[in-house]
This record gives sequence, C-alpha cells and structure tokens, in this order.
Amino acid sequence: MPSTPQPPELATPHTITPDPPDAIARPLLTQSWLDLAFLHWAADPADVAGLLPPGTVPDTLDGVTYVGLVAFRMHRVGWFRLPGVPYLGSFPETNVRLYSVDAHGRRGVVFRSLDASRLLPVAVARIGFRLPYVWSRMAIDADGDDVTYTSRRRWPGPRGARSRLVVRVGERIGEPTALEHFLTARWGMHSTFFGRPMYLPNAHPRWPLHRAELVECQQDLVAAAGLPEPVGEPVSVLFSPGVPARFDRPARPTRPAGIPTP
Repeated sequence: MPSTPQPPELATPHTITPDPPDAIARPLLTQSWLDLAFLHWAADPADVAGLLPPGTVPDTLDGVTYVGLVAFRMHRVGWFRLPGVPYLGSFPETNVRLYSVDAHGRRGVVFRSLDASRLLPVAVARIGFRLPYVWSRMAIDADGDDVTYTSRRRWPGPRGARSRLVVRVGERIGEPTALEHFLTARWGMHSTFFGRPMYLPNAHPRWPLHRAELVECQQDLVAAAGLPEPVGEPVSVLFSPGVPARFDRPARPTRPAGIPTP
C-alpha cells in the first residue's frame, strides 16, 4: 500500500518580532502597501494543511491558525533600486492568505488568491512567478473614518467572485497583542516555483496599526480560494496606513539560505 505523506520535521519556529531581521540593502523588488484592512478568522490547522506548499505546515498560535482577508492599495512596484512604476505598479489588491512555517523554523504567509486591478502585473505574476493573481475590477474609497474596498473578479475564474468590505478606522495601537504581531509581523512568503518550494524574504518598517470596526463584509473570495466559508465575525480587524516593503532573492524552504523569518 502507498505510504501516507508525512509532514516535514520542523525546527522550533523562529520568535515573532515586530521588526524585520534585515533591511535588505539590495532588494529584488520594492513596493509600498497602503490603506490596509486586515480581517482574520480562526481556523483548525487540519483544515488548511493540505493547501500549503510542500515542506511547510500551518503556523499556529496556541494551537490555532488563521485565514486572512487583506485589502489594500499596492503602490509603485519596482525592480531592484529603480523607481517604482506609477501607473502599472499602483493598484488595489485583495488577498486571501494562510500562515506557514517550514523545516528551518521560518514563518511566512501563503497566498491562496491575489485579486488585483491591473491586467499586465497579473499576467506577469501568474506566468513569471506562478502566483495565484487574478484580474478584478476594484476600488478603494475613503469617507471620513470609513474605508470601503470593492472587488469583482474578471479573469480567470471563478468569474464574478466578489467582495465588499467597509471598515471604520479607530485609535492607534500602542502595543499590539501577541495575536496582532502573529498576524502582521511576517517576514517571508512560502510558495512554489515551477513545482519547487520557494521562500521569498521581505522587510519593512514596523507596522503602524489601528483598531478597526467591521461595518460591512460581503465576500466569497475565501470560498473561491478553496477554503471553508468563514463562520461568524472575524476574530481580528485591523487597519494600517501602510509601509514601504522590500523583497530579497528567493531561497528554497528546504535550504537554510536567504534571510530567516523571525
């Protein structure tokens, strides 16, 4: 009988810290993430383990992992040290993400879907990096303390998958909780590239986080990403005005090269 695949043997996950392990002086990519809304629901690690790249398992806090729906404005994506592109490199984005840890203890995120409103960046990311980007009609509108994020999927399917999120921005958080650090202080991405596991480190300043109230949430992006439909209200709703970010060269999760994730 065929043997059942076993999860990778893990080192102790690196300590979660609010600051990156390295400034990444020679970045592969630069970009800014602006006007972010972080929505998170608790999940059973067993329910998401099969959706992660080889060599990783769900990252947990007190035995629980999380499904994230993160809406924001991507701003001036650029290569190396070149200035970011003002039009093609700036667009609304909404991603569905999970949380992962690999055999070297590097914590990261895994993107199940990334909706973006610019077709060319979507095509480049899908073809060149094998990332699950999708082209969507999107908008971000601010009215006082309320920020509205809308998305309707165009290509590829499932066509018509959509979201409408409205958050009310509250007070600045002086000291984030352990959960808030766990959900936002992620210094790498786990993925696959042409069938091989890949780890892509990133660095950015410490998040300026605000409490936020979820005024409206209509979405089917989580289910479209192959995850169970969230039940009840999110356990965490946060807002951030944003940070500039840098990405380093990729390293395979099976090798200790690259910048480790705290």
